[in-house]
Amino acid sequence: MQAAKEIRNAVDTVSALRQASDLDSALAGAVREVKRIQAARFAGTYCDLLGGADAFAAATRFFLEELYSDKDYVERDAQFARIAGAIEKLFPAQVASTAVALAQLHALTEELDQQLARAWLTLGEKENDVAFRYVLSWRKVGRRDDRNEQLRVVMDIGHEMARHTRSKALRALLKVMRGPASKAGMASLQRFLETGFDCFSAMTASPGGPERFLGLIQVREANLITMLFDADLVACGTTLRQTLGQAP
Repeated sequence: MQAAKEIRNAVDTVSALRQASDLDSALAGAVREVKRIQAARFAGTYCDLLGGADAFAAATRFFLEELYSDKDYVERDAQFARIAGAIEKLFPAQVASTAVALAQLHALTEELDQQLARAWLTLGEKENDVAFRYVLSWRKVGRRDDRNEQLRVVMDIGHEMARHTRSKALRALLKVMRGPASKAGMASLQRFLETGFDCFSAMTASPGGPERFLGLIQVREANLITMLFDADLVACGTTLRQTLGQAP
């Protein structure tokens, strides 16, 4: 039951972080603002893909809504914690590993977001420009290795979804699982898997489609991490402000 243990540990981490921030209204507000900025940044970085009508647009929306969104994942977290053991029993091993990666990514992201929010609060009276304040907060937190790990896990999840897409047997199994998954309280996980599967499946109509899409994500996100850590502060803040302005 290793997968179940890892999922529960990750969900417990997120829950503890949220409970701590809920006790401080200023911190809770800063966390929401940080998440809002990050979702807008992602939308701005990929405005060219989101504005299209092809499979890349659907896949980008999937990444935005499921991995880079500012929406509340409380329902999905609760389901993960409640049925972690059932994931191992009801879903194939490759699906269980994706669920583990998603839960662990969420825990790392929440931890980094909360640290960013604390840094954001300390800069409140010194920097009114949202973009510059975000960059300064990012650099104050640091943790470059964890930022690279965050991207690595996102890429791993994407590649796993692409591999799942190539299994017709797995797609058929997911359809069969709709009823049992809903009864077992796994509707959010089921929706995540089916939506991701369908998005990546649509990209396979073009040879190497999923790989090209993930390559775009890898390059742009890696460049963003480098910019936020290393670029001239003024240039970095200006670029981020422009990106936020491009968000749909």
